[in-house]
Amino acid sequence: MKSNLTFISDISKKEFPLADKVSAKTIRNPILALIENDFPDFDKTKFLAIEELNMYREKYISNYLLVEIGELSNLEAKVINSLSEDKSLVSGVEDELGARTVGQKVADQVAGFGGSWKFIILFGVFIMLWILANIYILLNKGFDPYPFILLNLILSCLAALQAPVIMMSQNRQEEKDRERAKKDYMINLKSELEIRMLHEKLDHLIMHQQEELIEIQKVQIEMMNDILSRIK
Repeated sequence: MKSNLTFISDISKKEFPLADKVSAKTIRNPILALIENDFPDFDKTKFLAIEELNMYREKYISNYLLVEIGELSNLEAKVINSLSEDKSLVSGVEDELGARTVGQKVADQVAGFGGSWKFIILFGVFIMLWILANIYILLNKGFDPYPFILLNLILSCLAALQAPVIMMSQNRQEEKDRERAKKDYMINLKSELEIRMLHEKLDHLIMHQQEELIEIQKVQIEMMNDILSRIK
């Protein structure tokens, strides 16, 4: 059965479940200073809800980024939003860049084939067959006799067309590399901030447990005093 006990937050004056109650004594000083800046009457004797504390934790992280990095860029804003919404930053770079056009697909395929040993071997065999056919079969009197002007023209045209296509593919690859670098930066930044928040939560749990142990010890001492008084 769930408990129906509630409490009133000293910040928002709203009602929250008692399980979400957080004592100001357990809040770290930097975050407590932010709360006191907005609510001057709030001190270590007051209480607030865990979701309100998380809001000020995010505010503290934003202030930290502003101090360390300067003006928050869209990347840092996305990281903070992902923290508050508990979203993953890992997604495909292709999804970020959108679907490839027909020209980009052709450029990638041409660059992939033109930069392979398969292309080098096949093109080398084609050139050797062209030269041997014109020299030995057509006895250097065929359609492209020595010094193979037509072959040179074909090679020049191929190089002139292949170079810009490969550059198009390289530009797209550089764009993908930049997006991957942004993703890596955002993931690393989120990991750092989540570790900071984890430290905050651990400190809160430790201090909360210490308070509970102290209360238990007080009760035990009172019980022992009662027992001693009865013995006397």
